[in-house]
Amino acid sequence: MTQTLSLVPARIDTYRQPVVYMAEDCHICRAEGFAAQTRVRIDLGERWIVATLNVVATGGWLKVDQAALSVSAWSALGARPGDRGRFSHPEPAASATRIRAKAYGERLAGRDFAVVVRDTLDNRLSEIELAAFLTACTGDRLDEVETEALTRAMLDAGDRLDWEGRRVLDKHCVGGLPGNRTTPIVVAIVAAAGELIPKTSSRAITSPAGTADTMEVMAPVDLDAAALRKVVEAVGGCVVWGGALNLSPADDHFIRIERPLDLDSTGQLVASVLSKKAAVGSSHVLIDMPVGPTAKVRSRSAADALGARLLAVGRRMGLDVTLHISDGAGPVGRGIGPALEAADVLAVLRRQADAPMDLRSRALDLAGGLLDIASGVHGKGRARAAALLDSGAAEAKFMMICAAQGGFREPEAAPARHEIIAPRAGMLETIDNRIIARIAKLAGAPRQKCAGIRLDSRLGDRVEAGQPLYTIHAATRGELAYARAYAEAHPEVMPIREVTP
Repeated sequence: MTQTLSLVPARIDTYRQPVVYMAEDCHICRAEGFAAQTRVRIDLGERWIVATLNVVATGGWLKVDQAALSVSAWSALGARPGDRGRFSHPEPAASATRIRAKAYGERLAGRDFAVVVRDTLDNRLSEIELAAFLTACTGDRLDEVETEALTRAMLDAGDRLDWEGRRVLDKHCVGGLPGNRTTPIVVAIVAAAGELIPKTSSRAITSPAGTADTMEVMAPVDLDAAALRKVVEAVGGCVVWGGALNLSPADDHFIRIERPLDLDSTGQLVASVLSKKAAVGSSHVLIDMPVGPTAKVRSRSAADALGARLLAVGRRMGLDVTLHISDGAGPVGRGIGPALEAADVLAVLRRQADAPMDLRSRALDLAGGLLDIASGVHGKGRARAAALLDSGAAEAKFMMICAAQGGFREPEAAPARHEIIAPRAGMLETIDNRIIARIAKLAGAPRQKCAGIRLDSRLGDRVEAGQPLYTIHAATRGELAYARAYAEAHPEVMPIREVTP
């Protein structure tokens, strides 16, 4: 009896998790004892993958001599209609014993982390096994030596960019602050100063926008390594999506599991950030850590602990790391969502009178910090950054970067909008970062680039009853109604404290 089945595309997006669909009365399912959630090896020529099995009931949409592959499985296998794949049980993951050891509190060595990373990239680990590893490493369960070992394992599993000994500047924000889209402004300023700054950024997973989502509103971001190098050599900087590059590729697999579980691990965060910075060839990295009650880093003590680990492991990795602690009390700028954040970025670069001053100030702080690092003289970089911004040099450089990446385009406005108004007069003293981000996501961000939130009132404002607090932007009336219902059920996102006359 043959072990091959005809491969067909399921056209189901399972993100990075390869999934195969087989009929329950398929002869291979019966002979091999395959059942739902079984890990199955599929060979096609020289390529192979390990996928998770989903079983289709008898009489369903799949024929007994077919196996349907999810989008990620189809792509990874390089399958074409009419191909026949060979099915078998995969060998047990070599990292299983390492994961078990870590779960029982044992320390892992560099070779152990390397095996886990390799099995992750080969999809030998089920989501349960990967979740077990990440849970065993969460909190403070990775010490400094283990953090370095995990960072190196993640770095060694992918490609690296080499800039031939030149100084390469970079910045990173640990996140948790809606609208904090400083990166395109910082890259433009630093590149205008004549420095190299090849910035790779992520798309949003659970937030209303990642830097790549916002930049993609204005220019293409899906560049490969060769195209990235060409852009940077031509104009000094770029802002591209890191997912199109093979730089620390295991990180995306880890994030896919960490985000839904809301895992918080100093070691994993440090390994994620520094492995990507080392992979892109950075020599000097400025890390922004917003601290606030609803930000990702919620206290100064947590920031100090994270900062100490970043500095120590960065030093071990040969990276010059500088920390920047910033205010994380509330959102930055006015826009939350790709197009709305892009509009803020352009307003700052174009020196418009209504540009959000908090976004401008934060971008100048970070760009100034990087220019201080480049010059080796502390305290003069911010003034130089402001001069480059105010003269229009940064705007010109940004347009050059967009042109080099494939062409600039203006952000589009959302067709459906609704204002949320203040129920009474008083002082706006807090904004819940997590709830406001949730509303923006329910409106369609980041999938719908024009969707999100535009803040009409800011922290510290005195507002009158009936005054707009924020406006929900959506691509459709249905999405607008969905976000509006949630917003109206959560007035605590912007509580108004009554002020005695």
